[in-house]
Amino acid sequence: MRQLMGQPPARVTVALTGASGAQYGLRLIQCLVAAGVGVYVMISKAAQVVIATETALTLPADTAKAERLLGDLYGAAAGQIQVFGREQWMAPVASGSGSPTATVVCPCSTGSLSAFASGASNNLIERAVDVALKERRQLILVPREAPYSEIHLENMLRLTRMGALILPASPGFYQRPQTVEALIDFVVARILDQLGVEQTLLPRWGEPSI
Repeated sequence: MRQLMGQPPARVTVALTGASGAQYGLRLIQCLVAAGVGVYVMISKAAQVVIATETALTLPADTAKAERLLGDLYGAAAGQIQVFGREQWMAPVASGSGSPTATVVCPCSTGSLSAFASGASNNLIERAVDVALKERRQLILVPREAPYSEIHLENMLRLTRMGALILPASPGFYQRPQTVEALIDFVVARILDQLGVEQTLLPRWGEPSI
């Protein structure tokens, strides 16, 4: 088993917003659970629509029901997945004094990029990112859009300068993927590597395939 750096985080915050590519975020949650990592999950209204459009999964708006569904789907231990609502301001991710976690927005819509870059905190996802930035915690943003406008690029540059890592959902092909799932795993593997979570989805460059 391989690990990029240090010890893996005890918990990771994963937010899904309304860009296409819901499969990336769902697969990330699945892999984190399999690695024994706790996951705080937030899902925007637009992301719920995208998930229902792009996958066979329909997530209920009720957070407790969504939590049970994801837990059953991915075989999570009790309490390993916690789903928070868009205005659940007492959630740990809403304050810098809450439990510190790495934060991944996957997929990250360009509208979310704009909100993050301007410091908006109009919902829990925006507040969680604002907390990650102000506390200098690990923040990974996974945009999936084409083409990018100057506004999108400026927002990504601004967020990079604030300390965020921009990791576009741009799968590679040197591993000769044969399925859509392999393309999804390419991006998810890169995210896991950045988080320091062991993964066998993708060999690193120069290493033999497992």
